[in-house]
Amino acid sequence: MRRSGLMCVVAILSSVAMGPGVAMAQAPAGASGPAAEARRSYEGVKKNILKSADEMPAESYSYKPEPDIRTFARVINHVAEAQLHICGAANGTAMADLAKVPAETADKAAIVEALKASFAECDKAFAALTDANVTEMVSMGKAQRSRIGLMWGAVAHDQEQYATLALYMRLKGLTPPSSEK
Repeated sequence: MRRSGLMCVVAILSSVAMGPGVAMAQAPAGASGPAAEARRSYEGVKKNILKSADEMPAESYSYKPEPDIRTFARVINHVAEAQLHICGAANGTAMADLAKVPAETADKAAIVEALKASFAECDKAFAALTDANVTEMVSMGKAQRSRIGLMWGAVAHDQEQYATLALYMRLKGLTPPSSEK
């Protein structure tokens, strides 16, 4: 029953993560179209995830609400791993050349450093996204994905993981970045 309640809260947070409280970066004047929309959404969730990682105290990185649920550090590492995989593919970066993600038991500084490295990889991928190349197909392992599909997938995944981070912060008595006034 307790786990069901926790999952309901995660679902609710996921559904409101794109609401008015989400920090949205402003596109340059005149920027519109699918590439600009994807970049704006990415910048908003990036800000929220980085601020969550910063505001959670180091001693709470090992926090998990239930024994069979991931720690806060593991969620941060999962974001970094997914971003490196997705944005590395968009950039044509070989997996061997991507930053390495530390164990979830590493200290906060090492985990945040890997998270920032994953955002640096995504910054390059989103900067290269244009309305002219959104339909270009990108290899991701054996699969082919459109560039815009790949990048929106990164945004959607990050939003889902931010909802989890926000929940963990609330359970620790902290205000998630998207709810700050």
